[in-house]
Amino acid sequence: MAVLKRYGLLICLLPSLNSVVNAYIEGLYCGQENCYDIIGVGRDAAKSDISSSYRKLAKKWHPDMHKDEEKKEDAVKKFQRIANAYEILKDEEQRNNYDYMLDHPEEYYSHYYYYYRRKMAPQVDVRIVIAVTITVISIIQYFSAWNNYNTAITYFSRDHKYRHRALEIARNEGLLSTGKKRDRRSKEEIKEEEESVVKQIISEKMDIRGSYSKPSYKDVLWIQLVYLPLYLTNLGCWWLRWVWKFNIKREEYGQDEKAYIMRKKMKLGQGQWDAIEEHEKEKFFEKELWKEENYGKWKEVQEEEMKKKMAESSRYKMYRRYMKKGGPGQMTFGPD
Repeated sequence: MAVLKRYGLLICLLPSLNSVVNAYIEGLYCGQENCYDIIGVGRDAAKSDISSSYRKLAKKWHPDMHKDEEKKEDAVKKFQRIANAYEILKDEEQRNNYDYMLDHPEEYYSHYYYYYRRKMAPQVDVRIVIAVTITVISIIQYFSAWNNYNTAITYFSRDHKYRHRALEIARNEGLLSTGKKRDRRSKEEIKEEEESVVKQIISEKMDIRGSYSKPSYKDVLWIQLVYLPLYLTNLGCWWLRWVWKFNIKREEYGQDEKAYIMRKKMKLGQGQWDAIEEHEKEKFFEKELWKEENYGKWKEVQEEEMKKKMAESSRYKMYRRYMKKGGPGQMTFGPD
């Protein structure tokens, strides 16, 4: 009976003994050794105690402290084990995962998952990644804006209206060379000078606004993020002012408010609104398009005119014939 009791006790202890054996997994953390034992501290040791013990062991087993080749090889192995254990225990997340493995050795596959997830995860601070990303976007944004601006200047320099005005300004201000000096040069040189002067005048002396305006450092993402609290504050103040003046006190709209309402009704951005010619804007004010009933009538007229233009357009006629024949799903066997 006593023998049976002893065997029964051993059978009960087998799962716990198996857990102790399997608590150390080859290839994970410190392998078949205990990281705390390698550093020479207990599981409840503070981070400062772990660092202090590591420094003592590192000084003792650093390969440079050993001149003999055999001892140096042994020191290299021990130093690598100590450094590996320290890297695991000094990191709060890795230490927690390691302690969990010691307490729950039966969760074999989850230990592999947590270990390699941590190993494969990028070690760079997320804040640095965000800062670098914003910086790259800001640089691309700034240089793209300048590229678009230069493209727009080139386009305007070839436009008859802008070019004529620019040449007129250049002649009045004497910016174009004349006389014998000009005659000595080739036609290509004269043309290059004229092109350069036209672009300079369009850029500096003509009112180019909206999407074609000169880029500013304030438009890049970094600066906009810095000024975001100020923008939000101004927006809140603007909204409160609008509610107080026009919703509560029922005051009449000013020119800026009228322009804002018309722009919103037309679904135009600030850049698109600024690009509209002044005489066109004056027509909007004359027709009082900020009023709902006036805007509705004006929109109907615009839609009718657009339909007429489309009906007269050869491309639109081709498109209608194409749609009558079946559109994208039609089956054809020839060019017509």
